[in-house]
Amino acid sequence: QVQLVESGGGLVQAGGSLRLSCVVSGIIFRVSRVGWYRQAPGQQRELVAFVTTSGTTNYTDSVKGRFTISRDSAKNTVYLQMNSLKPEDTAVYYCNLHPPVWNYWGQGTQVTVSS
Repeated sequence: QVQLVESGGGLVQAGGSLRLSCVVSGIIFRVSRVGWYRQAPGQQRELVAFVTTSGTTNYTDSVKGRFTISRDSAKNTVYLQMNSLKPEDTAVYYCNLHPPVWNYWGQGTQVTVSS
């Protein structure tokens, strides 16, 4: 059974940093691209960044230069390092494969950035 479990969210002031973690159970981690997504209140869920099995990364324009996605194959974990956070980064952050699989969505982790 595949599970993706997010952690690391919290409340931070604008300009601060957080690191999110996503632990992926199962062998699927080794053969899949993994992405971080976010959903702000009243907004659609959007892709923030994804990383391929070879480590190639891709980011949405609004986070380029501030966020870094990485993967640790030994720990089956994908990280999202978020620096220079802005109030508009406030959202629930989720990880999933990329493209996402509908029944792999977890609870997410809340990130709140105060101004």
